[in-house]
Amino acid sequence: MKTLVERIESRTPAHRDRAIDGLRALALLAVPTGHWLLGGFTLSADGAIHNASPLAAFGGLAPVSWILQMLGIFFLVGGYASVLSYRRHEGSTGEWLKGRLARLGRPVLGVTAVWAALLPLLHYGFGVPGDTLRTASTLVIQPLWFVGVYTVVTALTPLCVRAARRAGVWAAAPLLGTVAVVDLLRYGPYAEVMPSWLSLVNILPGWLFAYQLGVSWGEGRLTRRHAWGLLLGGAALFAALLLAFGYPASMVGVPGEVRTNSHPPSLLVLALAAAQSGAAILLRDRLGKLLKRPALWAPVVVVNLSAMTILCWHQTAMLAAAIPASYVGEVTGLVGAPDSVGWILARLAWMPLFAGVLVLIGRYARGFESPWTRTGPARRTVAGLLAAGFAMFALGLA
Repeated sequence: MKTLVERIESRTPAHRDRAIDGLRALALLAVPTGHWLLGGFTLSADGAIHNASPLAAFGGLAPVSWILQMLGIFFLVGGYASVLSYRRHEGSTGEWLKGRLARLGRPVLGVTAVWAALLPLLHYGFGVPGDTLRTASTLVIQPLWFVGVYTVVTALTPLCVRAARRAGVWAAAPLLGTVAVVDLLRYGPYAEVMPSWLSLVNILPGWLFAYQLGVSWGEGRLTRRHAWGLLLGGAALFAALLLAFGYPASMVGVPGEVRTNSHPPSLLVLALAAAQSGAAILLRDRLGKLLKRPALWAPVVVVNLSAMTILCWHQTAMLAAAIPASYVGEVTGLVGAPDSVGWILARLAWMPLFAGVLVLIGRYARGFESPWTRTGPARRTVAGLLAAGFAMFALGLA
């Protein structure tokens, strides 16, 4: 381990912005932590597992979701890093985008193709119930919406750069305003006459908001004074929406609740993203100094190198423990109603196992992140067809 730490330190360029990598790693690790902690399974009479959440029984856990919902920081750092990459790129903008999008698409194609091949094996070979496979497929594909959204906002980077150069930090204001107007229409006095698709309008501006802030930051148009404004203004708006306007306290969906904050993003999500972005910018220098310590820097590098693997496979790691356990019956913290303090404590105890399984999976799955130089057109076509079939199954279209 000491040798690995020293090797990583020696290979880190002097100009590397360690704080940005640290923020990205922190936001990335919050995704599996949140899904593992706030997601559970119930067991039906036929032995199938179904999604459940401790938030349905413990509303007081909602503040945990405020901490673990760090996609605002992920998009902020993504916008910042895209600016730096965009400046350095040689060749056309199209070539730059193609390279960025390929890095996102390969791991997604890999995990969905593998699961498409696993489904018949699990069902016909091991007798896994169909409802269990649908639950598993939904969980596997659930985090991948993020990749689709991130792909779109990445493609908009050239436009975001131009907007940042013209308007600075204020380039993100119209995005915030759009989400506020849509929320007013879908939750306000005329909510009953609004079309059901209206909420979908929030998807792009809702997630582009923090990305645009990151682009403005990368362009040097977001100062510490602006960061304080984001932190204090975002926190004040967050409190007002919770206390005066009745927004759900949880940042993730809760079974049985009519309203949700994240799918699509509500104004509460943007308020949290603004506060988190302001805090991240203000703490950047301190974090950078802290990560000059090789022992702290090495894990950050490892996490960043495995970013898409962690995102794509962390649900599989949890399922690898839960599905076999379902044959035994209810196992506290793993399979069984998440409605007791004992379940929460047990789930915390199971999480190191999930992490260990993810590390084992990652040893093989990280190959999907590398360029598929040895994969010909025929294999890529087969992988694409398998991925499409899995997506249809997971979304209930097949």
